[in-house]
Amino acid sequence: MSEQSEHSTGGVYSVKGKEFTRDSRYITTRIVRDPGPEDYPVEPGRYRLVAAYACPWANRAIIDRELLGLQDVISLGTPGPTHDADSWTFDLDPGGVDPVLGIHKLKDAYLRRFPDYPRGITVPAIVDERTGEVVTNDFAQITEDLFFEWKQYHRADAPDLWPADKRDEMKEVMRRVYTEVNNGVYRCGFAGSQQAYDEAFDRLFTALDWLEERLGRTRYLMGDAITEADVRLFTTLVRFDPVYHGHFKCNRNKLTEMPHLWGYARDLFQTPGFGNNVDFAQIKDHYYKVHVDLNPNGIVPKGPDLDNWHTPHGRA
Repeated sequence: MSEQSEHSTGGVYSVKGKEFTRDSRYITTRIVRDPGPEDYPVEPGRYRLVAAYACPWANRAIIDRELLGLQDVISLGTPGPTHDADSWTFDLDPGGVDPVLGIHKLKDAYLRRFPDYPRGITVPAIVDERTGEVVTNDFAQITEDLFFEWKQYHRADAPDLWPADKRDEMKEVMRRVYTEVNNGVYRCGFAGSQQAYDEAFDRLFTALDWLEERLGRTRYLMGDAITEADVRLFTTLVRFDPVYHGHFKCNRNKLTEMPHLWGYARDLFQTPGFGNNVDFAQIKDHYYKVHVDLNPNGIVPKGPDLDNWHTPHGRA
């Protein structure tokens, strides 16, 4: 492994011999209802969410956009699953050009606003269609603002992803899910030493055991309704057996061998907005082709069989 590598979603991994650490410095500009001098205004038809189906952090924003009914309010651009060290690219679009922004690389939108942008080009990103400039790439804030700041444009039956009476506990659950599971699989995959890997592995499966026990008592993480906490966990679970179990050496067991988590993941997958925004082929292409430090030959495994995501989940 090189001394330092740049992961597509902003994680710097890993100084040899140490554990994975993620670069969490993002563009903190926000799109809000009552903008201040540094903000952008909520305005239907003005912004384009650029989010790759392959990326778990971007996948969250795609799912939230559909759950909340914002498809006609914020457009969606989808880079392909693979990219070079320079940028995500629009290689799935005709001519390799985003049809709205007219660019080959997402980097162009970053540089249009920040000519000397110093960090990795990450998704999700929101781009101002008027100027072609990136607005923000702060993945956690993007999904929070889609709920709170764009509320007047939600569909009438949109789920309450941030219920007020559960919000404090939900933030604690999401914090643990982020540090131990969402980021935990990367901590295993990009460990720079045996000790770092062993510690990461134990932390990850301690958290998964906690979630397995929790979901034995309740249908969703926060009770009987879907919340943002479920969206954030789902994008890791849906990648677990196809990628993280083998590619990232998270192999104590498969997701399919944890009955409550497996039923829960299928329950979400079969809910509109979730499974229809999962592309297993793109997910596998991204991880196995882009992470050349881990998979230098770029061979994408044929398995596992993923038809089981459509089997009855028994959670209702």
